[in-house]
Amino acid sequence: MKTHVEHTMKILTGYHSAATAAKLARPTVVSVYPITPQSEVAEHVAQFVASGELDAEIVEAEGEHSVMSVLTGASLAGSRTFTATSSLGLFFMFEMYLRTSTLRLPIVMAIANREALSPGAVSGGQSDSFVVREAGWIQLYVENCQEILDTIIMAFKLAEHPDVRLPVNVCYDGWYLSYLAEPVFVPDQKTVDSFLPPYKSDVIWDPLKPMTIDGWTPSGLLTKYRMSHCAGMEAAKKIIDEVDVEYGRIFGRSYGGLLEPYRMDDADLALLTVGSCTGTARVVIDKIRAETNLKVGLVKLRCLRPFPRNELRRILDGRAAVGVVDRQVSWGWNSGGVLWELRSALYEAKHRPGLIGFVDGLGGGDITKDHLESMIRLVADKAVGKSVPEMTWYGTDVP
Repeated sequence: MKTHVEHTMKILTGYHSAATAAKLARPTVVSVYPITPQSEVAEHVAQFVASGELDAEIVEAEGEHSVMSVLTGASLAGSRTFTATSSLGLFFMFEMYLRTSTLRLPIVMAIANREALSPGAVSGGQSDSFVVREAGWIQLYVENCQEILDTIIMAFKLAEHPDVRLPVNVCYDGWYLSYLAEPVFVPDQKTVDSFLPPYKSDVIWDPLKPMTIDGWTPSGLLTKYRMSHCAGMEAAKKIIDEVDVEYGRIFGRSYGGLLEPYRMDDADLALLTVGSCTGTARVVIDKIRAETNLKVGLVKLRCLRPFPRNELRRILDGRAAVGVVDRQVSWGWNSGGVLWELRSALYEAKHRPGLIGFVDGLGGGDITKDHLESMIRLVADKAVGKSVPEMTWYGTDVP
């Protein structure tokens, strides 16, 4: 690995990677409430504060709604802020979660993805963050513990960029990454400080100079706010790519920005993945290419909001067929959410590929090599005009 900075290699879990990244970003206010599988993020951040490694005010709130309320006030007062949550904790804070985005507050929050109730499923799944994807936050999804650390650092730079000024979620698969221990290269504090200087807010709430926040807003002004919010989302696409390039230049690691293609140069077929199953998909694609004449590639979707429709159209236009691997369900479409979002993005493609969807890994189920190989076979059948289901569900073989 070529690097331009001193790194210390450590064996870190996903939650320790998230907490370490937060420490390196130097937030001045952190508010937390524990919920599986996020709890250890809060515990490690609290340890960093207690040991003096992080100079921050840590607020242990009585629930997630209060967590985000604390960070709203702190961000309005000019603080760099951080938190983490999961599943029902995310839903409990929804009122304030929505408010922080529409107030354009650059809060960074890690989400250890966990299935939503009911039935009881204290297990991995992306349904929690997908449910709230229309709440105005930028949402980034990562593949491994190293990418958790790097992306959280980058998320602060993205959130605080003057053309963006929006909160950012860094989403990683609970259980699959939260408790997974991997070698992680941790950069030195001095270089992180040069990449991410102290936050300077251009709007600071001062109790000594009272002002109204979130007062009654007439329709025309509210519409302007919404247009500005959308403009910030669109601007974020360019900034995500730029920050990724800058991070790669300084730290020696980059992830493609909005999305990351693999073996797509000559590919007729493609899988689109989100999250930790991407590594397994690469292994399967290499195996298929070695054993058959199928030219299959992979696109790893890193950014769900804003959705990179133009970028996906450019890379997938003209392919014979594409299969989308979803780890959550869109109730109204009888499919996963990414499938219909990609279908919309490809509507204006000149040569639209055949498109089929797969739902897998719900309730902590494994997205296995056998499953992914089966998906590729179905995509290949779709490419040559064979009749295949528009949606295929995996993991339903229960007693």
